[in-house]
Amino acid sequence: MTIEAAHHGDRNDRVGQDGREHGRAPSRARHRVAGYDRDAGAVQRVAEKGAAPADSLDSLMQSLTPPRAVWIMVPAGDPVDQTIHALLAKLTQGDTVIDGGNSNYKDSQRRAAELIVKGFSFIDVGTSGGVWGLREGYSMMIGGEREAVRAAAPNL
Repeated sequence: MTIEAAHHGDRNDRVGQDGREHGRAPSRARHRVAGYDRDAGAVQRVAEKGAAPADSLDSLMQSLTPPRAVWIMVPAGDPVDQTIHALLAKLTQGDTVIDGGNSNYKDSQRRAAELIVKGFSFIDVGTSGGVWGLREGYSMMIGGEREAVRAAAPNL
């Protein structure tokens, strides 16, 4: 499980290959970057680039003040559902889950409907650009409730 999370001016980044590169852009934009991954080595590599490391999903979530925007980047499909399930007990009303992993739009619609009734927002952000996005710019296809997108926009 890899998590990115953001709160207002904070940006926490996933630490996989794309995440290491994706996390540098917000750092350059003076956002605070932190990251969590099940692979401690991946967390260490992103910490070496200036991000604040989190050793657990709990510690990552506790480092942010609600309302939080939690950015996840895991493979589309069941891994996204598993990650959201792991987050549910840690979210508070008003938090937003952002899926940056290019999920099928029907899955995103289902996830949004499930989260909205629990008091959370959901934003689907199809992200393209890979490791070149840092230099060339990322392409982000964003879908979600207008207010949730507006609130998360400074961190996207």
